[in-house]
Amino acid sequence: MDLFSKIAVVITLAALCNYLNARFLKLPTTIGVMIMSLLLALTVLGVGAVWPEFGDTFSGAARQFMEQVDFSDVLLKGMLGFMLFAGAMHVEFNDLNERKWEIGIFSLLSTLASAFLVGFGVWGLAGVMGFDLQLIHCLLFGALISPTDPISVLAIMKKAGAPKPLETTVAGESLFNDGVGVVIFLSLLGIATGEHQLSAGYVAELFLREAVGAVLYGAALGYVGYRLLKSVDDLHAELMITVALVAGGYALADAIGVSAPIAMVVTGLMVGNEGLRLGIKAASRRNLEIFWELVDGLLNALLFVMIGLEVLVLTLEGRYLLAGAAAVPIVLLARLLSVGGPLLVLRAHRTYAHRTLGILTWGGLRGGISVAMALALPDGTPHRMMFLTMTYFVVAFAVIVQGLTIKGVVRRSLAGVSR
Repeated sequence: MDLFSKIAVVITLAALCNYLNARFLKLPTTIGVMIMSLLLALTVLGVGAVWPEFGDTFSGAARQFMEQVDFSDVLLKGMLGFMLFAGAMHVEFNDLNERKWEIGIFSLLSTLASAFLVGFGVWGLAGVMGFDLQLIHCLLFGALISPTDPISVLAIMKKAGAPKPLETTVAGESLFNDGVGVVIFLSLLGIATGEHQLSAGYVAELFLREAVGAVLYGAALGYVGYRLLKSVDDLHAELMITVALVAGGYALADAIGVSAPIAMVVTGLMVGNEGLRLGIKAASRRNLEIFWELVDGLLNALLFVMIGLEVLVLTLEGRYLLAGAAAVPIVLLARLLSVGGPLLVLRAHRTYAHRTLGILTWGGLRGGISVAMALALPDGTPHRMMFLTMTYFVVAFAVIVQGLTIKGVVRRSLAGVSR
């Protein structure tokens, strides 16, 4: 199947799932589309199990299609930049600046702590279940599953009605910690494959180049975009400038070795707060905002239909399914501890809303970035399919269960304040 046909199939399925959700489920788009695509994938597998003579051909074709679609490459090298840019454009820089210490601590320290807590937890689980795994591979899983997914968080937290400062903290953390998670993942992957030796110098050099370099690069790119937008008064030119900033900027970030996701977040913040507010007229600004809202909505639908369909590539072995179910509480406990410690210290300097820890823990949704990094694990990784299954369980639980209930958690928090 050629590239255009693959894109056409995914877009058609996304439109179908979106329609069925809007018509019947009426859930938030990300949750509803993923549920519909997951049900579609499970139906394909069920047909294969009940009517092997027909189903094997049908389910085999569906599985082959998903194996041909390189989800990791599509997301990390294509969609992610546009989605992060679109999300960051709608975040107020002043709000982020007021919460910069919390966002920095949660993005860096909490993500690092969660990666190691999950890694050691999974290592212990592997020993109990009889899996012969090295600690470094379990830490790799901890690194890929610890970043909260900005695509999931931004879409759901906006509708949850959380207090503005808390929403800013959660959104800001999710925008930056995926880049931190990628840096941790790449550091551990280099050590696991023997390409690099574990040393403080190697980790520090990687962090400075990937994270700090990305912030500087993103700020410079955002400033260039602001100056370009300010110098013209033509909607089509302004649209092309923003698209080029993302496409060209993301590719160049990859080429020079800085974190492209972090760079796109910073660029989006610069363009959204300076470029659109100061650089162009109000009418053009609204048109640009509508354009990027449509891009964000379309890519969200495509992403979550692909996440739902990824179940087709899993090996549904009993021990892997059990490990996947066990990974959910391990990841949640690690999230609780990794944000609870810093929050305890920060409470001495700032007042937080009622049940903030519960909202931070339950609102720490995982999504496509974790799935993409799991699929990027080398084929020779021991029990790679187990890690894929665990990742899928955690992401599905986060998007469907946590995503559907976070609004209730926030409402109970606000009710507690009113009492």
